[in-house]
Amino acid sequence: MNKHIKKISSYAIIGGMSAMVIATLTGCGADEPKEAPKAEEKPAIQKEGATVTIKESIAEDSNTSTYKIIDEVPSVTSRVILVDVNGTEKILSQAEIDKLVADEEKKVDAGTSDLTKNPDEVKESGGLGLAGTLMASMAAGMLGAALMNKLSNNQNYQNNRRGSYSSSSTYSRSQNSFSKARANNAAAKAAGATKRSGFGKSSPAKSTSSSSSRSSGFGG
Repeated sequence: MNKHIKKISSYAIIGGMSAMVIATLTGCGADEPKEAPKAEEKPAIQKEGATVTIKESIAEDSNTSTYKIIDEVPSVTSRVILVDVNGTEKILSQAEIDKLVADEEKKVDAGTSDLTKNPDEVKESGGLGLAGTLMASMAAGMLGAALMNKLSNNQNYQNNRRGSYSSSSTYSRSQNSFSKARANNAAAKAAGATKRSGFGKSSPAKSTSSSSSRSSGFGG
């Protein structure tokens, strides 16, 4: 009889110890910080550039080339595509662009550039030339920053810009696409600033039970 009682007592002790171990392991697991949720993907900041497509036409009355912007979209790098009278597309080299900008800057300094003339006078003469049309585009600031500084406060230049597009819808489409690109960039920059400042981050909470033990003196 005594042997049976001792066996039952031993089993009871082992079972009690197992329960304590399981409870301890469960309690430790509860104190582990939960994995933080993955951060929401933020829009990437794009470098401000423009791809401009300019079409060449021949004026019937003067047999001279005229140019209009037929398409313009934001892009990482700025480039100029020229469509000649035969419909052949050519991407202007940086050397060609630099020469166009330099020649137009000389005309602006001399007061002979169509960009600074009255829009009605420019329209009667057949419109802006290739250099003038390029400097009226959204790529002007990236391709000829120094010249743009000279033109920025000129009201005739601002008025001539609109007339350099093939149609009012082309102008509106260009403005809308660049406004949207700027808004996306502003949102991306704001998100980056928030991330760097530490806002929106949460640190794992400390175990309440362990801090209570230390403050009360229990547990050693």
